Amino acid sequence: MIRKAALQIGVPTLLAFMAWNAYLAVNHLQRMQRIAALTLESSTIQADISDVQKDLTDMETGQRGYLLTADPAYLQPYTDANGRIGTDFASLRVGLANRAQRERSLESQLESLAKSKQAEMERSISLRQQGYRHRSFMLVDTNEGKGYMDEVRRIVSSLSSAESSNFAAFDRERIAALKKVLSATIIANSGLFVLTACLFGLIRRHGRLLGEEAAQSRQELAERDLQLEKLMSALSGQARSNITAINTNSRLLLENYGGFLPRQGHEYAEQMKEAATQMERLRQDLIGRPGSEREEKAA
Repeated sequence: MIRKAALQIGVPTLLAFMAWNAYLAVNHLQRMQRIAALTLESSTIQADISDVQKDLTDMETGQRGYLLTADPAYLQPYTDANGRIGTDFASLRVGLANRAQRERSLESQLESLAKSKQAEMERSISLRQQGYRHRSFMLVDTNEGKGYMDEVRRIVSSLSSAESSNFAAFDRERIAALKKVLSATIIANSGLFVLTACLFGLIRRHGRLLGEEAAQSRQELAERDLQLEKLMSALSGQARSNITAINTNSRLLLENYGGFLPRQGHEYAEQMKEAATQMERLRQDLIGRPGSEREEKAA
């Protein structure tokens, strides 16, 4: 009874423990996926910041080359970067949408400075295209564009530092989550192993005891079969002889001395004969009709 109760409790407990272990695994996997997504997002933002800075640098390079040579081929970096910078700023705004207000504010400042720098470059290029070489150089000498680029580099550095801090925080969270996952997995699997081992041992013991009980039951049945065989042997041997003798004697008594017996004695003899007949029928029922018929034929 105790073994059965232990099995009834142990199996559901094992299943519940396995379900809990699976829940932990799924939960940790989802957390790791979230951290991985945040890390990838931070890397994308860093790349967008670098792209914006590269666009402004390429535009400035194309501007300076054209101002010096008046060769339109030198404007190609400026033209290419001018076509990319709007898309790069849009991607950067999307990336920083979930960041702190300070980072979003820095992005707005950076975009405003970029527009001012673009306007300054367009003015100088336009003057050079109109043949005002000296005036275009004077515009550059005002260091207006340099001031814009210095401020751009400062803001880019601040944004990069902020994203580097975010990336480092995500990396620390990832390492802490991995350690937690490892510890939880070891504990959960150890508990699952111990519970499984205990339950397996209990099942083996239960099976062994059931085997012993079955062997004992077979032995008891064998002993009862032997006793029954002895009883059947007695019923088919000595009992049959005694019943036959009683039946024969009562029949002979009635046939030979029935006329001399008083009425009550005659009734007793009839009752003895009827009782012997009933006992023979009962004996035949116990040992089986076919065998009884064979015994009567043999007799």
